[in-house]
Amino acid sequence: MTEPAPEQPQKSPPLTDSTAHLLARITDQLGAQLSLVSRNGTRRPMHRTRHPDRPAADGGTSAPALVAVAHGSRDPQALRTVLALLDRVRDLRPGLDVRLGHIELNAPLLPDTLDGLRGAEAVLVPLLLGRGHHVKRDLPAATAAAPGVRTRIAAPLGPHPLLVEALYGRLVEAGWDAADHGGRHAAVVLAAAGSRDPDSAQDTRRTARLLAMRLGVPVVPAYASATAPTVPAALRALAARGRHRAFVASYFTAPGRFASACADAVPHRAAAPLGAHPAMARLVLHRYDQARAASGGVRPTMPGSRGLAPHLAALSSLAMAPP
Repeated sequence: MTEPAPEQPQKSPPLTDSTAHLLARITDQLGAQLSLVSRNGTRRPMHRTRHPDRPAADGGTSAPALVAVAHGSRDPQALRTVLALLDRVRDLRPGLDVRLGHIELNAPLLPDTLDGLRGAEAVLVPLLLGRGHHVKRDLPAATAAAPGVRTRIAAPLGPHPLLVEALYGRLVEAGWDAADHGGRHAAVVLAAAGSRDPDSAQDTRRTARLLAMRLGVPVVPAYASATAPTVPAALRALAARGRHRAFVASYFTAPGRFASACADAVPHRAAAPLGAHPAMARLVLHRYDQARAASGGVRPTMPGSRGLAPHLAALSSLAMAPP
């Protein structure tokens, strides 16, 4: 595509203070977006992106950086998937400093990401789906080891109605049909990593209840490790009840060993991991805003959630109900 010929310069009217501030904000946002694109038009990898460090144009302080905390995986698709998710987050919130840190296996590791934020403020958003060991132990330990960064830790992504919408979307991609709603032969296995932490198991059960409400069929949690039942055992139990049209919903943020093992149990009806689904990006920002609101930073919202009515109102109350 060729660039249009430059227009003849015209004398601009004097700028008012409000206009100058608006133009400065637009310049900040445009600069942040352009910094994500290399000269050949491709997007730079997250950990090599130059991050904005200048104060807000209105004279206040910048919003805290959003540090997305991923587990890490030896599967090369995992990092690509997480980077795609963070691209969506940036598109929804232009100008926000969005960074990535891994707990293990992939660069950048979380301590390195925090080291690059010394003297700044950050909200850590776990790309994790429940209150397990990483959320309770690893993240607080990482922030304690980075005293030069003012940090807050957001809640894990699950349970939440937006997470259910992402699960539903992936099931539809795998062949789930509206005709299955309320069907006597349909069911879903919610395949999760598994944890010995009772709070993590409780969060998975709550998500299963939310998804069952969304689908109108039984949803059974099953696990790749640490606890029972396994995905094959859950599928057999459903078949024994006459639920032969069973799908596997992949309760994983990104591809990896556990996600692949669970999908192999029923490959023709297994959904993809949650990945860069649009609802996931909105949920990441919602958790970020919640964490800021907890210390008086900003009122939490669910970006772009209007189209999910009428499901969100009912699911939101159920998400916080006791197990």
